[in-house]
Amino acid sequence: MKLHFEVPGDDFTRAGEASGELKRKLKRLGFDPDVVRRAAIAMYEGEINMVIHAGGGVVDVEILPDKITIILTDYGPGIEDVDKAMQEGFSTAPDNIRMLGFGAGMGLPNIKKYTDTLNIKTEVGKGTVLTMTVLTNKQA
Repeated sequence: MKLHFEVPGDDFTRAGEASGELKRKLKRLGFDPDVVRRAAIAMYEGEINMVIHAGGGVVDVEILPDKITIILTDYGPGIEDVDKAMQEGFSTAPDNIRMLGFGAGMGLPNIKKYTDTLNIKTEVGKGTVLTMTVLTNKQA
């Protein structure tokens, strides 16, 4: 099964809609609650990053019996230093975003924590593609 979502930029009221829909779909399909939670958290963190840093983007999800693959694509500024961005607490979010309760520097670390694989392709000035997988151990 394949799903496609548009993530609007600079709209915190809609941020999380796509991950919420994925969570509902995985529950309906009968996936283990831990798998559902991990996939939803990772995707939510990616959505928020797209809203904060990239003006939105798109998410493509492939749901297979043995894994869930989530690809987040944006055309924002890219990540200047991936190693730094992977450090808990490192953030380039502006103060107005932090005042909203976002931008704590846990997005990419949480994505890595809740997924089985994470691949980051980024080019400064062109955008970022995150490809993550959550293994399901489910037989269909």
